[in-house]
Amino acid sequence: MAVPKGKVSKQRRNTRNSANFKAESVSLVECPKCHELKAPHKVCKKCGTYKNETVVEDKKKKKN
Repeated sequence: MAVPKGKVSKQRRNTRNSANFKAESVSLVECPKCHELKAPHKVCKKCGTYKNETVVEDKKKKKN
């Protein structure tokens, strides 16, 4: 059986594995209500909607 002669350092291991890694850009979709860009399958930070339903209400609207 093949047995390593010495310990492989973390830097050497990570360098070898990083050859197959490529950072991807963040995917964004448009909110159907306010047309802001948001992450898919997440609540919109601007209007607080998810799947065309208001999930998070604005604090400003509650006070008035």
